[in-house]
Amino acid sequence: MISTTTNSNRSSMKHNASLDGKEIDSKTLSSWLIDIADKRDKRAFANLFKWFSPKIMGFGRKQFNNPAMASELLQETMTNVWRKAHLYNSEKGAATTWVYTVMRNISFDMLRKIQANHEDTLSDDIWPLAEAQNSDEHVFADHLMDKQIARYLNRLPDNQKQIVQGVYFQDLSQEQLAKNLNIPLGTVKSRLRLALTKLRQHIGADND
Repeated sequence: MISTTTNSNRSSMKHNASLDGKEIDSKTLSSWLIDIADKRDKRAFANLFKWFSPKIMGFGRKQFNNPAMASELLQETMTNVWRKAHLYNSEKGAATTWVYTVMRNISFDMLRKIQANHEDTLSDDIWPLAEAQNSDEHVFADHLMDKQIARYLNRLPDNQKQIVQGVYFQDLSQEQLAKNLNIPLGTVKSRLRLALTKLRQHIGADND
C-alpha cells in the first residue's frame, strides 16, 4: 500500500509526504482509511497513525502550549478515526481533510472544557489562535498551511513577520520568542494576533 515515486512524479504529486523514506500520496491515505472502515485493518491504522502523529502533535503544541494535552489530542483524534472511519467518503474529500476535521472538533471540545473549568494551563491568547486555525479546511494540513503563510509572509511588518516565522517555521514557543527577542510576552502575543488577522485577510482577499 505504500508507494514510491520517481523524481519526475514528485513535482506533480499533491498532498504527499514521507513515511520511512517512501512517498505517500492522498490516494494511499484514503485507501488506509477505507481499509480501516471496511476491514478494521490494524496495519492500515498503524500507518495512518504514524503519518498523522507528528502533524497532530505539532498542531496540539501550538494550540495548547502543553505537551500532555497535545498527546491527548492525538490519542482522542486517532481513536475517533478508528471508530468513525466508516463515515469517511472519498468522493467528498481527501483523507487529510476528514482527519483534520475530526482533530479540529476534538480540540475545540477540549478548549471548551478548559474554559468551563476555569483552568489556567493555557496562555491568554489561545482562543484567537484557535479561531485563526478555523479559517479554511486546508489550514489543518500543515504542509499546505506553511505554504499559505510563506506566500503572504512578506506582506507583514518585520516585527510581526519575525514572530510568525518563529512560531510556524522554527517551532518556538511564545515564551522562547519573548526571551530570544528580549521583549515582553504580551508583545509577542499581540504581534501574533495582529499577524494572523492580516494573513487571513490577505488570503481571503486573494481567494474571493
